[in-house]
Amino acid sequence: MKVLQGDYAKWQRLNGPTWITIGVFDGVHIGHQSILAALRERAEAGTVGVVTFREHPAVLLRPDAAPPMLTSLAQRLELLESYDTDVVAVLEFEQVRRMQPIAFVSTILNGALNGVHVVVGKGFRFGHNASGNEEVLATLGEEFDFTVEVVDIMGGDNPVSSTVVREALAQGDVERAATMLGRPFQLRGAVVVGDRRGRQLGFPTANLELDPSRAVPQYGVYSALTRTADRTRHPSVVNIGVRPTFGGMAQVVEVHLLDQNLDLYGQELHVEFMSRIRPERRFDGIEELVEQIGRDILTARRDLSVRPSD
Repeated sequence: MKVLQGDYAKWQRLNGPTWITIGVFDGVHIGHQSILAALRERAEAGTVGVVTFREHPAVLLRPDAAPPMLTSLAQRLELLESYDTDVVAVLEFEQVRRMQPIAFVSTILNGALNGVHVVVGKGFRFGHNASGNEEVLATLGEEFDFTVEVVDIMGGDNPVSSTVVREALAQGDVERAATMLGRPFQLRGAVVVGDRRGRQLGFPTANLELDPSRAVPQYGVYSALTRTADRTRHPSVVNIGVRPTFGGMAQVVEVHLLDQNLDLYGQELHVEFMSRIRPERRFDGIEELVEQIGRDILTARRDLSVRPSD
């Protein structure tokens, strides 16, 4: 997959025609996947392209209300490639936010990408002050010789959007989120040194350092599958919260690999959330906490169909 980044004015025009869709594509959920599938069907052996943004436009437009991201740019690119995308144009929103619709079309869609067909979702807006809409795009398509298709982003009988996926995660409903994503929700983070309290309790954990702009499931305990640097996947229990039993204030994401005691410091772990075990709560003492962790592990074994190792 070809990735265009940096100054769009320096991009060389693609040789062949491109079938294009435009959006943030955060999460690359099943609605996005349906658009990509429809594009591939229309393009046949031609080039399928995605125009996206490095960061969500709201980071600049509404910084206090910017949504937490479901995926990093690296994850989005991996996912887009897995759904048979040929080229992705990654724009810096600051570069294009003041472009008039005709300039966006002539420079990006028609110019750099050589677009012949553009698919957008209902309510699509673009250009300076969101002055362009579906009708404007269609009119410009006639001028620049490309067709425009407007689609409903649906998943089954229910609307799917990145916002709805975020809402599911905020409620701890990782299974509903997985249904809309078409795969388990995944967090990625580097393992950093913690206070080693889990090891002292008999349940060593890897503490993840996360990008603060990332969405995380509601505080609680989850069963998960964790991929380590060697690409092996391990059944796990994950705790997200502030550890109220110990008077904690800062959010932590702690991963306990079942039946493993690996040196994970410095590794990037990929954690796939499978089910919610329980909400976060404060315990009256260490003994009560240890007993509950034992029950959490039994629940995770059942959810993940993992037997204890000998």
